[in-house]
Amino acid sequence: MTTYYNHNPKFYVGIDCIIFGFDKGELNLLLLKRNFEPAMGQWSLMGGFIQENESADDAAKRVLSELTGLENVYMDQIGAFGAVDRDPGERVISLAYYALININEYDRELVQQHNAYWVNINNLPDLIFDHNEMVEKARAIMKQKASRAPIGFNLLPELFTLTQLQSLYEAIYGEPMDKRNFRKRIAEMGFIEKTDKIDKTGSRRGASLYKFNDKAYQKDPKFKL
Repeated sequence: MTTYYNHNPKFYVGIDCIIFGFDKGELNLLLLKRNFEPAMGQWSLMGGFIQENESADDAAKRVLSELTGLENVYMDQIGAFGAVDRDPGERVISLAYYALININEYDRELVQQHNAYWVNINNLPDLIFDHNEMVEKARAIMKQKASRAPIGFNLLPELFTLTQLQSLYEAIYGEPMDKRNFRKRIAEMGFIEKTDKIDKTGSRRGASLYKFNDKAYQKDPKFKL
């Protein structure tokens, strides 16, 4: 049996989840008020440690599920954060993932138990360790990917208006979009289907509701927004 590994140090490998939600035209981030040391009482991302016989992806899914109760959620790893002094508690190398969830579907009791709150992405507090850096990198990666793949639909309910869809992408990109050009591009996408349902919450006349058709997208996965 080789002794090569015995001559090298062992570290903790952590998981940090940047959890995005969309509500009332704004992107939000699910943050914790830490109830343990180090950094008790400060704002933090949801995190944990990879366990024995658990892959990094499985650990990220578990951490997300423990906080939100959700499974089969869109997640993507954004990279490793390994500065020597990033965690004052121990030497920890963290793998960061971002997740996109429907803000109306998570388990609110679980979130309350973890002392977690939704915070507007434009009004984030100072986060512990290098968590602000993780959020910035996640936003940049999400913006790039959202322009060429329909990941944004993970933040919407099953049925949505075109106004909701446009406000979502304006929130992701952080800039306004021309309504006419936006709807022209949407009309060219055969996988965004108009339904016979109407949303009347915004006006008496109401607005048509649309849905994302994943099967149609898989047949012709052309997306550029």
